[in-house]
Amino acid sequence: MLMTLGGSYLRQFERTGNSMCIAESISLQNRAIGLTRDRHLDLPSMLTNLGASYLRRFERTGNLEDVAKSISLQTRAISLAPKGHPHIPNMLMNLGTFYLCNFERTLGGNLGDVAESISLQTRAIRLTPEGHADLPGMLMNLGRSFLCRFERTGNLKDVAESLSLKARAVRLTPEGHIHLPGMLMSLGGSFLCRFQRTQNILDVEEAISLQSRAVALTPAGHAHRPVMLSNLGACFMSRFKLIHDYSDLSRAISAQTQSVDLIPYSHVGLPMLLNNLANSLTCRFEHSGYLGDVTEAIKVQTRVVGLAPDGHASLPGWYANLGNTYVQLFSQTQDPHDLKGAIYNFDQAIHLSPGMHANLPNILNRLASAWYQSYLSSGHRGHLHAAVSNFKSAALCTSGSPQDRLCGATWWARLCHRRPGSLEVINAFETALHLLTLVAGLGETVQHQYAKIEEYGELPAEAAAAAIRLGAHRKALEWLEQGRCLVWGQQSRLRIPLDELRTHNEVLANRVMEVSRLLEGLGSSRQHSSTDGSLAGKAMLEDEALRHSQLASEWERLLEHVRETAGFENFLRPLRCAALVQVLPRSGPVVVLNVHQSRCDAIVLRAGSDELQHIPLPNLTLDKAKHYRRMLGVQLQCHGLRDQGLGEKTEQGTGRAGRLYRNKFRDDLAVNAILKSLWEEVVKPILSVLGLSKGDKDMIHLFPRIWWCPTGPLSFLPLHAAGVYRGEGAEGISDYAVSSYTPTVTALTQRVKNDIPIDERVSGLFLTCQPEAPYAGSIHGTKAEVRDIHKEAIALGVRSLSLEGDAVPPEKFLQQMEEYSSIHLACHGFQDTSDPLRSRFLFHKGRLHLGTIMQKNLPNADLAYLSACQTSTGQETLADEVVHLAAGMLAAGYRRVVSTMWEIDDGHASQVARDFYQYLWKHRPEGSGSRFDGSLSAYALHYATQELRGRLDNADASLLAWIPFVHYGY
Repeated sequence: MLMTLGGSYLRQFERTGNSMCIAESISLQNRAIGLTRDRHLDLPSMLTNLGASYLRRFERTGNLEDVAKSISLQTRAISLAPKGHPHIPNMLMNLGTFYLCNFERTLGGNLGDVAESISLQTRAIRLTPEGHADLPGMLMNLGRSFLCRFERTGNLKDVAESLSLKARAVRLTPEGHIHLPGMLMSLGGSFLCRFQRTQNILDVEEAISLQSRAVALTPAGHAHRPVMLSNLGACFMSRFKLIHDYSDLSRAISAQTQSVDLIPYSHVGLPMLLNNLANSLTCRFEHSGYLGDVTEAIKVQTRVVGLAPDGHASLPGWYANLGNTYVQLFSQTQDPHDLKGAIYNFDQAIHLSPGMHANLPNILNRLASAWYQSYLSSGHRGHLHAAVSNFKSAALCTSGSPQDRLCGATWWARLCHRRPGSLEVINAFETALHLLTLVAGLGETVQHQYAKIEEYGELPAEAAAAAIRLGAHRKALEWLEQGRCLVWGQQSRLRIPLDELRTHNEVLANRVMEVSRLLEGLGSSRQHSSTDGSLAGKAMLEDEALRHSQLASEWERLLEHVRETAGFENFLRPLRCAALVQVLPRSGPVVVLNVHQSRCDAIVLRAGSDELQHIPLPNLTLDKAKHYRRMLGVQLQCHGLRDQGLGEKTEQGTGRAGRLYRNKFRDDLAVNAILKSLWEEVVKPILSVLGLSKGDKDMIHLFPRIWWCPTGPLSFLPLHAAGVYRGEGAEGISDYAVSSYTPTVTALTQRVKNDIPIDERVSGLFLTCQPEAPYAGSIHGTKAEVRDIHKEAIALGVRSLSLEGDAVPPEKFLQQMEEYSSIHLACHGFQDTSDPLRSRFLFHKGRLHLGTIMQKNLPNADLAYLSACQTSTGQETLADEVVHLAAGMLAAGYRRVVSTMWEIDDGHASQVARDFYQYLWKHRPEGSGSRFDGSLSAYALHYATQELRGRLDNADASLLAWIPFVHYGY
């Protein structure tokens, strides 16, 4: 009777939040237990119920003594329960929850508590059958434990586990269930936490949807409604910071103001709700400049830290938020006292933070930034040293978000770079580039990897410039190789041959191969995954994300295991300079061009030499390179060669992409001027140092080759056409050498190393044209182009197949890529600058996307001739990732690719293609049989473009006709 009455008071408290009800409930249950014998069968359940009541009071008051009593009572209950007792799963679950509460509310909480919580709750779930009414709540509790550990350690695998468990719990809970709103709120909280780490807008939108639904299902007056409103406001605020929609800001402040008005003054959750409101007010000040918001935010946040009990686990974060608000106030007032307030509060936050807390790098960065602002304001060198020290500490943290640590490392490196003679600059950039590889980790989709890299696009060039200034040319090259083409390189490493490892440990090699294939597939397939929007569908996506995260973690463990094997210590690590110079092409130098605000340089590698040749480029600057890039873009637009739109009607003079050439030119010297500047400031100084002399144009097969590996804006400029084309002394790079491009030195050395004979069974040429793709102009010239080339191939006995239009949907083309070593694709190409992996070739019956091509692994691939437009035009914000259709073909395994930088005239394209193959047929080795050999493709393209050039004059329009054809690879 006493227990029943105590339970009634507990339910009354849960509805109303009346503290007298929970006190009466605990009192009645204590009396009942005092009257019960130790061996009574009901005693374990009675102890469990009382422990739960203490927990409910703790949630209201924050008194840690209540948690200690809960743990003690539940431990006793489990010890008294006989084996097989039906309530043991609930008892284990409750005890796990109590340990979690102890962890959550204790400053510097013991990670052992949350580990114990996860262990107990996992045991409870294993003992609970499917369909049990308590299972959803148990899943939700375990999900909460994983989320708490994620918030402390920053391990993304934990938040993925949390989302998977909570989504399953919601899926199992029927509509109208009393606990459904709380579950929705909890699931939304996990999505918001992941968003704050990944900045994936889909996560915050899902969080808003779930929190809105939770609020809608919760009646006015319910004790949980204030917290739900505050959480909903936090979600709106997070989305506002991403997309800057002011309606989100208004919704956030409205919801959070309501939450503060509704919650009782004595409620333990009041500081958290006040903190959320203050953060939103600070954010509104950042965008409106209204001083009243920031002064009010400081008042509220000062109240927050004053209300929080000593030892509260959230105190470090609340102090950090107060410090951030003082920084915002300083931005308006420029009062040094405001910066002092910021530094004091950041110091407090760091002092109170556990050493391995996930937020520590972020707080250290904020403190460092405040010190740096103080240095800029006062000129005090000690403040600069404090800034550098704290950025360094953030970078070297062993826990927390890699992105926060990368931010610290980048600033540590930059500030050292600006201090002549700093001995830390090498260590700083080394740390930053290592963290960059973690930020673009394999646990993310390929698109998210690119999104994260975009912010730090200039870091590799900056690091290389710093190393060159110190005379560390080898380090500069290694950093450029490590920091550029990160995603491309990771995909390549997933395809590493494992024959040698297999001889040492076959089981390990097989698992490495299996995990690599799974990761490669998930990285691309999750990119555009979609569901019907149901809870089951969303849960499936979260399970997939969890699987991705688990595989990424296993991959890192496998690499560690392999590297412990003698002879494999450097397995899949970025190549050192000594390894790079051992496998270089013997037919010419490789020129790496680094462009940075501080300096521009070339680093030359030659086969047979262990030494790197450094060539300063003092007449080139980053601003000049950007200007040339912009000038070229203007000229392309003026000539109708850069319009991204599809579907324009074709008329006489249309290009291969179906865009009209509009006869309006701003400056007939503009293209000539760009090419002349590239010649005088970049190419000619390099050729002079290399000692190259002009060759005989009738003997181009004797020309040396030169591989360009540019960075930054130079990646979008035609170095292969640099020259003076008017007046006396006209000359250019094509008079001296045959040019090719490579995304990285590593990409080229891999092709040199793997330049083995192609399997005769697949050696051959597959050709297709797609002249009537939907929503694109007709390109009828491709039909004759493909037929003529195919006819000549057959006449020479070359294994060849030609299919046109409807006969070759994208899936059929992908199949032919596996059956023929070389392909010729004459069609429209489209570069999607908003989503590079959706760049595509347009077929009659569909589209072939870059992301799909990059999934292919073609060990016998030789030449890909892309007789289409914009196949080597990358995204400017990802210049050093080399994200374009030609690079996709290289990633798929092709050794060499012919492509174009912009739209091409249909007639010119066909003529270049015919001349290209004529050169290959003429220089085809005797005894080739049915084989097709693309090894002379660079010379063939040089010959074909020079033939076209000879038929034209040197006006800008003529230059733009032959310049776009480029050669990639070996």
